[in-house]
Amino acid sequence: MYKVLIAEDHALIRFGLKTAFESKNFIDEIIEASSGEEAIKIVNKTHIDAVIMDLGLNGINGIEASAIIKSINKDIKIIILTSHNSEEEVLDSVKAGARAYCSKDINPDKLADILLSVIEGDIWFDAKIADVILNAISEDKKQTKFNFDEDYNLTDREKEVLYYVCEGLNNGEISKILDVSVNTVKVHVSSIIQKMGVEDRTQVVVKAFKSIG
Repeated sequence: MYKVLIAEDHALIRFGLKTAFESKNFIDEIIEASSGEEAIKIVNKTHIDAVIMDLGLNGINGIEASAIIKSINKDIKIIILTSHNSEEEVLDSVKAGARAYCSKDINPDKLADILLSVIEGDIWFDAKIADVILNAISEDKKQTKFNFDEDYNLTDREKEVLYYVCEGLNNGEISKILDVSVNTVKVHVSSIIQKMGVEDRTQVVVKAFKSIG
């Protein structure tokens, strides 16, 4: 059973989310905040497992509030809920500690599923958002060697494969560089996906992006 904070300045949206979440058996309590400042105060005095965070909050915005909340308790999972998907906002949200980035038109039941999966350790970005992150990594790859803060218990060879996956190379291209068979690369990629706790290559790259030192 988890405690969830909804940080949203529109009362109607807060009411809709609270109503949708109240029937979920994994939620113990739903707490509401109408501003970033209020959300931070709540986190300072109350144990919170996850925050549904609106980016467009007045005063301290959702990105700033997310970063402060993560500095207070790094274990809190933050799910961004917004109508915006600009590259700058997406990347700043990820850097601030967001584990999911969802559009406000998402189905509430789907959002509840995402909330539970994120609380349990997953990440979730829809395809458009993942593309933004992948494009940013493609631009940054000229300036970084992808030094990951977390190694996910990967072997040295798996780290090599992960690097090339983040570079955007397919299995055939990686096999030529490493001088191994395509099947061997597939085995490594499957192992990386399993160890990182994600579902596919795109999610591997998104999660790896969050771990770049």
